[in-house]
Amino acid sequence: MNSKFEYRFIFLQLLVLIFILSIWEWGWEFNQWLVEDYPRSVQKLFLITILDPFFISQPSEIWIRFQEMSCFITKSGQSTFFHQNEFWQCIDKNRYHLWGMTWATLYNTFWGFLVGVSSGVLVGLILGRSYVLAKIFEPFIVAFNSLPRIALVPLIVLLFGLGDLSKIMTAWIIVFFLVFFNTYEGARSVDRDQINAAKLMGASDLQITMTVVIPSTMSWVFASLTPAVSFSLIGVIVGEFIGADKGLGKIIIESESTMETADMMVSLFVLMIVGVLLAYFVRRIQSHLLRWQSQHSAER
Repeated sequence: MNSKFEYRFIFLQLLVLIFILSIWEWGWEFNQWLVEDYPRSVQKLFLITILDPFFISQPSEIWIRFQEMSCFITKSGQSTFFHQNEFWQCIDKNRYHLWGMTWATLYNTFWGFLVGVSSGVLVGLILGRSYVLAKIFEPFIVAFNSLPRIALVPLIVLLFGLGDLSKIMTAWIIVFFLVFFNTYEGARSVDRDQINAAKLMGASDLQITMTVVIPSTMSWVFASLTPAVSFSLIGVIVGEFIGADKGLGKIIIESESTMETADMMVSLFVLMIVGVLLAYFVRRIQSHLLRWQSQHSAER
């Protein structure tokens, strides 16, 4: 696509963002002025009442809280950029600063995603290549998959405690089935002619798996990775909701109990940014590993 058109799209996206933030920032005040003479029951009919700062705060206040929680400014509003000692003192004193909380969530998300993807691909390849094993384990997999994974979180917390392991296990159990079913279907849909041709050339089962099955299954696997990284993040956050001593989920659940909506919105925005970046990195890895495919070679 022409770079001129790309810049146009970026410009339009920025305009939409500015419009949304403007409505969010000043919409409530405008709404109050517009309907101040109406009864409260009538005021509630106006859609813009959902912008009540008591419930969702305002972008300006969220930005200030972000800087405070990140130790970029002090409680008095002074910047710490020119006083690095103040920044590190804030980090040391504030055990629940935003950097530490974000790192805790990212750490658990990474390991839950990695273990979930690895085990999902491995089991999917094994069952996809073995008709006997697939028939034996199919009813158990279907039965376990029918359970809402989120419903297992309290049990996982009881088994593994409130530490990182329970968050990793929660992410793993969500990611595993998502990746497993894609890998399983991919392994079963490999062109039989390619497998037969490899056998005619004397390839062993391991060689067939490595040179035919896995490359053919890669597109199926990567199709599940983008949603898998998002679900891994969701699993960790839900685990932090149930019980945790750190993480963005802890900030959200504590902000809800204390009605600190600005803190909650800061955590939500950070989660949104983290999710977008993780999905972007997965797509970049996908484009690199599948660069032999036409749609990915065109992106490079």
